[in-house]
Amino acid sequence: MSNCIAKELLKKGKTVLYQTAPVLLESVIDYKMSKQKNYSENILKSVLESDLLIIDDLGTESLNSMKLSELFNIINTRILNLNQKITKTIISTNLNIQDIFRNYEERIGSRIAGYYDIYCFFGDDLRFRKR
Repeated sequence: MSNCIAKELLKKGKTVLYQTAPVLLESVIDYKMSKQKNYSENILKSVLESDLLIIDDLGTESLNSMKLSELFNIINTRILNLNQKITKTIISTNLNIQDIFRNYEERIGSRIAGYYDIYCFFGDDLRFRKR
């Protein structure tokens, strides 16, 4: 579903960043810690300012205080348009809302519960289908 939304927005000339939660958070932290300045000097800007950010597989990353802080900053900046630009975010996860509150502290959980539309998708994993 996220790929289809991304494809349609790209057709309209919008910027889309699609990344798994573990890679996204590690990339932002590495950038801030100057470990990978040559990797992408605009990674943080892209994360905060892309028209659509898709955070895939939230809940698969190993958590620490830096990652929680960066996740909060990303979500809060995009929700409040602190980047001076209207941006949208899609978060995919296998966690339920109670798990999000338990794993990510109240200030992250409350923003996800309060500012995002939550949809549950059920069905077979398409990756297991025979081709």
